[in-house]
Amino acid sequence: MSAHQAPRPDAEERAAQAALERALTVAFWQVIQRRPMPAMAALEAAARTVGKLYGQVAAAHGPHGTCACGWEPDPEADLIVLEAMLAAGLAPQPAQADLAAMVPAGRA
Repeated sequence: MSAHQAPRPDAEERAAQAALERALTVAFWQVIQRRPMPAMAALEAAARTVGKLYGQVAAAHGPHGTCACGWEPDPEADLIVLEAMLAAGLAPQPAQADLAAMVPAGRA
C-alpha cells in the first residue's frame, strides 16, 4: 500500500463511500438503459474511468505527499489495492439484516 495508508474508515467515511458507490451504480445502470451495450464493454469503460480518476487524484496530490491528507500516490501498490477491491466486489455478499443499511429498491 501507499507509504501513508489511511486508517480504517470511520462511520462518516463509510457513509460517504456508500453514497459514492450508490451514485456510480445508478449512473452506470442509467447509461446502460439509455444506450445498451455488451456487458464487458460497459465494465471496461467503467474500469478505464476509474483509472483516469486515479490519475487525476494522484496528480492533484503532487509529488512526495504535498497534499494535507498525507496520501502519497504509489501506482504499483495502489493498483494492488484496487485489484483487491475489484475481487472483493465479485465475492457473494451476505444478506443485510439491518433495514437502515439496505439500499431502497424503489418508491411506494
